Amino acid sequence: MLDDDGDPSLASSSMTSTLPAREVSVVAPEGAQHLIRYSGRGGFSPELVERAFGATLVTASGHELLDFTSGQMSAILGHAHPEIVATVRRQVGELDHLYSGMLSRPVVELAERLAATLPEGLERSLLLTTGAEANEAALRMAKLVTGGHEVLSFSRSWHGMTAGAAAATYSAGRRGYGPVAPGNLALPVPHRTGAPLTEAEWRAQLDLAFELVDAQSVGALAACIVEPVLSSGGVLDLPPGYLGELAARVRARGGLLVLDEAQTGLCRTGDWYAFQRDGVVPDILVLSKTLGAGLPLAAVVVGAELEERAHELGYLFFTTHVSDPLPAAVGVTVLDVLQREGLDERAREVGGRLRAGLSGLVSAHACVAEVRGRGLLLGLELAGDPDGRWTADELGARVTRRCYELGLHMNIVQLPGMGGTFRIAPPLTVADAEVDRALAILDEALADSAS
Repeated sequence: MLDDDGDPSLASSSMTSTLPAREVSVVAPEGAQHLIRYSGRGGFSPELVERAFGATLVTASGHELLDFTSGQMSAILGHAHPEIVATVRRQVGELDHLYSGMLSRPVVELAERLAATLPEGLERSLLLTTGAEANEAALRMAKLVTGGHEVLSFSRSWHGMTAGAAAATYSAGRRGYGPVAPGNLALPVPHRTGAPLTEAEWRAQLDLAFELVDAQSVGALAACIVEPVLSSGGVLDLPPGYLGELAARVRARGGLLVLDEAQTGLCRTGDWYAFQRDGVVPDILVLSKTLGAGLPLAAVVVGAELEERAHELGYLFFTTHVSDPLPAAVGVTVLDVLQREGLDERAREVGGRLRAGLSGLVSAHACVAEVRGRGLLLGLELAGDPDGRWTADELGARVTRRCYELGLHMNIVQLPGMGGTFRIAPPLTVADAEVDRALAILDEALADSAS
């Protein structure tokens, strides 16, 4: 499987089933010979998926899998949520697509509803389709209003596959495609496995990072784009206080802070937005995946002053599906469900249960190095065998395969210099029993794979 926007550094993994464990072929499913393979050297999952409901996927052979990636990290309300289904059925029969310069009630309502969930300074939205497209729009706006062209992002970043977003992506996909846009600079990720960085350590790291930035910069910083929790980078949570210091240094150099909350936004981390923990309001907020709960919907959100300046300068981002009414209506329904069911609190509660179970696996299995993350976006990092029988990557592939056989689908990040790290992100509606079942499967898969 791929990352939300198709990250080829991620391999597919799977968990929980109502069926007995079984051997599953790793060849591509029937008919895949007519498809272009798009995940680097990876491939497709071994079976066709026929249907899904809640946190469960069902393949063509009847194999049931617990979906602990929420589709492509997007289906926060689970699959086939009845209110999403009803909204799509109603809206597609009334108004699904318009000329891009026209507006509809769902678009206006979603923009208003989003503003109501956000702090002052984030009032105006541009509604698009994917995270990569929205990051592209955000960086384009930042470059226009600042007059700069330089962009900072983390060395393990993943922001998408379009030109500007790909240029700000360092975790994978840079080799073999020619030059990227000039002015892109990488920042080290403030993380080490085993012991969190102290404040003195991450501040010293930032000092060095910006010494290097200043040495390379031509004085034209436009933006720094980061995730509050680097998902494709291995589920790396920024230390408390780091984001505020980063914002201050970027703004002191004339740039804007762009937060990519494709995966962390809308309750997944236990807060409505991950930036709320640090009390930092970005200049530009990007939402995607979770906003459409599995349908293609993204948003760029900025303050009125910034939008006015961009408009004065003739900001242009005119695309085929900008402000489409169908996905916007779905977005309104997503906000309805999140608010009514208190899914931010639910993410904290169930995330605590899941994290406690994963922490138990650290004690039970020597091959598990660390658990990290927030809410229902958690990472479980594997370690290599001290006797050299396997690398973390090799173990991750075996655990992934065994989980699939037992009925659990997860997603493993494999990046240079890191062990295999499972990204675990079930729907916010996942049941306690499903969490417990997934933990039992992962426990069994680890035992089987590291023996």
